[in-house]
Amino acid sequence: MADPKQQAFLKAYQACHEPFVRYCSALSYGRMDTEDLVQDVLLSAYSRWEQIEQRGRFLHYLIRSARNRSISNWRKRRFKAELTERHARRLLAQQVSPEVLLDIQLLYRTLDKLPEKQRDALVLFEVSGFSMKEIAEIQQTTVGAVKTKISRGRSRLRELLAEHTDSVGSLIGSLKSIAL
Repeated sequence: MADPKQQAFLKAYQACHEPFVRYCSALSYGRMDTEDLVQDVLLSAYSRWEQIEQRGRFLHYLIRSARNRSISNWRKRRFKAELTERHARRLLAQQVSPEVLLDIQLLYRTLDKLPEKQRDALVLFEVSGFSMKEIAEIQQTTVGAVKTKISRGRSRLRELLAEHTDSVGSLIGSLKSIAL
């Protein structure tokens, strides 16, 4: 029988699982293994479960933790080609066509060129499916600021991708459909 801490943690995580994994998948692409990021963050959150004051905002806690963890890992690791290949194999195993895989790789390389706050807002909104209000809470800012980041991020992404494709929306749609 599971202990009360474990039951409470699992119940809180169950509601967060899909958007959290989707966010981690987008965040980690080409930089680290998604499963490693998810497991690291969950292990850390479980060990600190008693210190988490706002358990109703557990998803926000997990996303901030994943972002911080990924930044730390990116600084430590520089073997990007191996990780990109691992992600490509995972996507191909999900029956993603090679053409879509190339589009996704292009999108991620282009997203990396955006300012960090715009990129994070776009990933949270377009890939992970969070509302602007939820993103504002996660990023500890206003809804207006999130709208601005998303709008500017979309515009800049459109500019950067203009020479490669006609539809940024279809690229993001492809990514969103397979991010899990």
